[in-house]
Amino acid sequence: MKKKLAFVSVRYGLNINGGAELHCRMLAERLKPEYDIDILTTCVVDYISGENSLDEGIEEINGITVRRFRTNGCNSAKESLFLKKVNPVRRFRMFLHRIGILRYVSCFVKTWKWRLQDDKEAQKYDTFYSDGLISYIAGHKNDYDAFIIFSSNFSLFYFAAMAAGEKTLAIPLLHYMKTSFRPYLTQAFSEVRHICFNTPAEFHLAESIFGPLKAKSSVVGVGIEVVEPASWDLTQKQFGLPDRYILFIGRVDRDKTGDMLSYYSEYKELCKDKALPLVVIGNVYEKDAIDKNVISTGFISDNQKRAILQHATVLLNPSKYESLSLVLLEALYDCVPTLVNGHCNVFRDHNKRSKGAVAIYRNKRDFINKLVQISTDAGLRNYMKTEGKKYMTANYDWDIIIAKLQTAIETVCNRNCRQNTNC
Repeated sequence: MKKKLAFVSVRYGLNINGGAELHCRMLAERLKPEYDIDILTTCVVDYISGENSLDEGIEEINGITVRRFRTNGCNSAKESLFLKKVNPVRRFRMFLHRIGILRYVSCFVKTWKWRLQDDKEAQKYDTFYSDGLISYIAGHKNDYDAFIIFSSNFSLFYFAAMAAGEKTLAIPLLHYMKTSFRPYLTQAFSEVRHICFNTPAEFHLAESIFGPLKAKSSVVGVGIEVVEPASWDLTQKQFGLPDRYILFIGRVDRDKTGDMLSYYSEYKELCKDKALPLVVIGNVYEKDAIDKNVISTGFISDNQKRAILQHATVLLNPSKYESLSLVLLEALYDCVPTLVNGHCNVFRDHNKRSKGAVAIYRNKRDFINKLVQISTDAGLRNYMKTEGKKYMTANYDWDIIIAKLQTAIETVCNRNCRQNTNC
């Protein structure tokens, strides 16, 4: 009999635009032959509105059972009220981290109880909090051999970890951001059985925040979906794309784009007619950020996206908050040079381990200089294409990743089996 797993993700579906959500779906679909899998998720599609736009209940997606639960509904005012009480703790922990001693303090204080109750209350007003989903986990804990939970910056991560406890395998997708220093995560990280990280940099970040991890951990990572590209001629014509361009893929909001759009404007002003146009693929949540110099395709099919990616001169990822970056891996796989934000520790790690095939920038001048250099130096681009592909295939091959993940899952399942006298 197959072991039964529950994947817990804030959103799930074929048309959901999000790296964590795609990460969850890719792993679940590849583990399906070996395990009996349920997806536990919400009815939310748009993370901005937080509306329950999908029907509650059970459906099947690509042969996997998906159980959807309505969220309670976001209440930003009440969430902010409790977060104001939590902020002194979060700021203090960030201060200890900046001076390099948080990891040592955390050896003695594993769970920060100062304002922990307020932090828990704040999460109940988060966009994705669902009483129904958490009650289901608590009531059906014994129906599953393991729970795999995603995204530590959302409330479901904490409440699922507390409900499933020793049956939990966490994939936190940890970023260096304010949320990572809130006290609730110190409790969640102490309750789970195993933690899977995407990169060594993410693992080291976790240790620097939480100290030596109580749970076992491993660096697993994730691969990419390789789809057939759409016809380039038809795609180029449909969106009015030039032959050479800079590309950004992702949602257009401050967390993802950072200073990219203003830096690009400076680049265009400086290079004038020699500047390459910028193409943006993804949903635009900051309408005023897109001007006439930017070609915005909106949300498009994966086939069209790959066609546009394959023909890009350089891909940009300006986000500071990444635990891996699937779009970066997609670019490396298709031999597209990449320029990413050097203030992200994960990107710095990619830069180092890829021998510079992943280029980084740290400020506006650096951004412009690197962009000009990559776009004009054919020899540099060829180096980045060759070494980037080697780096990607050596570290993010699906056979390697699934083998590592199965080892982690069996660690959780076997531990639970030994504790169960019926096994």
